[in-house]
Amino acid sequence: MGYVFDIGSVLTGKYLDWFLIGLATTLALTAVAWCLAMAMGIILTLVRMIPFPPLGWFVALYVEYHRNVPLLVQIFVWYFGVPSLLPRPARQWINAHHGEFLLAAIALGLAAAAYVAEDIRSGIRSIPKAQYESARSIGFGYLGAMGYVVLPQALRIAVPPLINQTLLLFKNTSLAMAIGVGELTYRTREVESYTFKTFEAFAVATALYLAISFGIMALGSWSGQRLRLETR
Repeated sequence: MGYVFDIGSVLTGKYLDWFLIGLATTLALTAVAWCLAMAMGIILTLVRMIPFPPLGWFVALYVEYHRNVPLLVQIFVWYFGVPSLLPRPARQWINAHHGEFLLAAIALGLAAAAYVAEDIRSGIRSIPKAQYESARSIGFGYLGAMGYVVLPQALRIAVPPLINQTLLLFKNTSLAMAIGVGELTYRTREVESYTFKTFEAFAVATALYLAISFGIMALGSWSGQRLRLETR
C-alpha cells in the first residue's frame, strides 16, 4: 500500500494547538523585533547624518557587521555569549522570563536595524537638502529639522523597501528555533516527530508562512500604489 496523504491527522487536537501557538509566537517575535529594528534604524540614521566622522565610522561598522555575519551566528552570540558577560542576577532574570525569546528578538531586531538604517538613509538622500537648510534657518536644531521635516518624508519614501525588510524579518524568525524558541518551525518539528507525518506537517507550515508572506507583500503593494497616487 502506498503513502496516504492525510492532512487532517496533523490538524486535530493538540497538534492544531501547537501550530497556532507556533504561529502566534512567530508573529509576536516578528512584531517585537520589528519595533526594535525601526527604533534602532532611525537612531543609527540620525547618528550617521551628524557631521562628525567617528560617529559615521561607528554606524558603518555596525552595518557591515550585521550585514556580513550570518544571522544564525548573531543569534548564538546573543544567546550563548552575551548572557555570560552579565551579572548572575541578570542571567537569572533572563532565564526566568523567556530568555530565548527575548534574546532572539534582540538579535533579529538589531540585525534588521542595519538594513532599515540604510533604507531610511536612502530616503533622506532623496529629500532636497534645501528642506533641511530651510528648517534650520527658521530655528530648528538638528534633531528638530530631521524629526519634523526630513525624517517623515524619508520614511514615506522608504515604505516599499521597509515592507521588504519586514517580510525578510518574518521569515528569519525561523532561525530562532536553533535556541529553543517555540515558533512555527519549532512547533512543526514537534508535530512531525509525534505523528511521523513529515510531508503533512511541513505542508501546513508552508501554507501558514505563505499566507503571512502574501499578506505582507499585499500591504507593500498597496502602500506603493498609494504612494504613487499621492505623489502625482
